[in-house]
Amino acid sequence: MTTSPPRTRRDTTELPPLVSGPRRLLKHPRLMHYNRLAALVILANLAFLYARWPLSTEALGHAALANLALAVLVRQQYVINLFFRLATWAPTHWPLKIRWTLGKVYHFGGLHAGGALAGTGWFLALTISTTHGPASAPLRTVSWTLIALLAVIVATALPPFRSRHHDHFEKIHRFGGWTALALFWTHTLLSSPGPAEVTVLSVVTFSVALPWLRLRKVAVRLERPSRHVVLARFDHGETPFAGSSTAISRSPLREWHSFANVPAPGEPGFRLTISRAGDWTGSFIDDLPPKVWVKGITTAGVANIEVLFKKVIYVATGSGIGPCLPHLLAAEVPSRLVWATRDPRTTYGDALVDEILAVQPDPVIWDTSRHGKPDMVRLAYAAYRDFGAEAVICISNKKLTWQVVHGLERRGIPAYGAIWDS
Repeated sequence: MTTSPPRTRRDTTELPPLVSGPRRLLKHPRLMHYNRLAALVILANLAFLYARWPLSTEALGHAALANLALAVLVRQQYVINLFFRLATWAPTHWPLKIRWTLGKVYHFGGLHAGGALAGTGWFLALTISTTHGPASAPLRTVSWTLIALLAVIVATALPPFRSRHHDHFEKIHRFGGWTALALFWTHTLLSSPGPAEVTVLSVVTFSVALPWLRLRKVAVRLERPSRHVVLARFDHGETPFAGSSTAISRSPLREWHSFANVPAPGEPGFRLTISRAGDWTGSFIDDLPPKVWVKGITTAGVANIEVLFKKVIYVATGSGIGPCLPHLLAAEVPSRLVWATRDPRTTYGDALVDEILAVQPDPVIWDTSRHGKPDMVRLAYAAYRDFGAEAVICISNKKLTWQVVHGLERRGIPAYGAIWDS
């Protein structure tokens, strides 16, 4: 294996000029497609308010239920996979600007955020309306309890809390969401519901329950090439599609962690690359548990948008190689890898590195233990230019992902990376 020498032309490549001011503004992180979708949901609700004013109690209830159902259903794994399937259906001869936008499909969480905010607002309006009306005491109690619970769920989902206290956010979202669903059933039954309300709530309840109906504890074979990483191998009856993810847990009611599935072409089962990045992963690597819990349906990840482009560049740092690896092995789209990591053979093992080199004979592998941290935007652009690619997909930590994606997009280069919205 050859690695890039320090500060060569790849790390000092001159970047292309920035695009015009208006185009650059649209590429700002605050105007990313996630926020645009959330704003679109809010605008649609404002249009409904304008068209139906003054709103009846029934209209308020329907608006609240529709928005909260949207918030739940867009997070359902089958729905997510459908979004990706529809977005990546476009052929590569379509104009690049259209494919560039379709590639942002993984921002669908904006629909979840917009629906949750609008639904909470509509339900607050409904509660105020019924409080001053003929509502029964039990209905009022359930309504205000639900408002308080929704306020807590929304507040703890905001980025400042979620990023600092993600485990608490996850528990509040899970147990608070289940409690809210039970309270919605109670509120609906106390309100003499029609068939539409019962049908929507039934669909939402089934959507929430479905992943848990597939909960099971399975055996896992663990290989620890270093104290930094574990390669987990599963073979419990299904081989997930390349680019999907699986959630695993050691305590299913406490916390779950999702990792990219790495199926090997023609072989059963799959692997997960788990690196030391916190208390849970550190404990997992140290303990090497023989069994873990899995649930839900394997879900499409950001890199599935590769099929929208004729050629792509994969940019990864450290264990970010995990989500890239299934796509590199499948070789469905011509690609080139740019990987910055500490001593790759010592950290990840000879077998994994040789597997990468077998499908990527000319990767850019930057050994940070020898050469220090590179300028990843310049490395990505040099590979993009030399390979004649149409897009860059970055799998890294939050800070570096935003640096690469924003650094390239404001120079007119389609770039994609996780947005940490869950």
